Amino acid sequence: MNHDLDYDRDHDREDAIQTEELLTILKTSLDQETELMRTYLNTAERLHHDHILKDRLSNFAEGNAKRTRQLIDEIRKIQ
Repeated sequence: MNHDLDYDRDHDREDAIQTEELLTILKTSLDQETELMRTYLNTAERLHHDHILKDRLSNFAEGNAKRTRQLIDEIRKIQ
């Protein structure tokens, strides 16, 4: 690995992420996770012929719900 290409190789931190930018990234991720959760749940509710896929989509939605809660916690810590 070539560490000369690392963003902070000179340790000046001028390109470090700022709080507002971090909040924007986390809020965007929260929106994406929420939308995925809705999509998985809506699709699972409409599946009647494939119970295995229905269960898997429900599990995906649960995973998104957990990540959503974690993102909300992180956003609250920063604000």
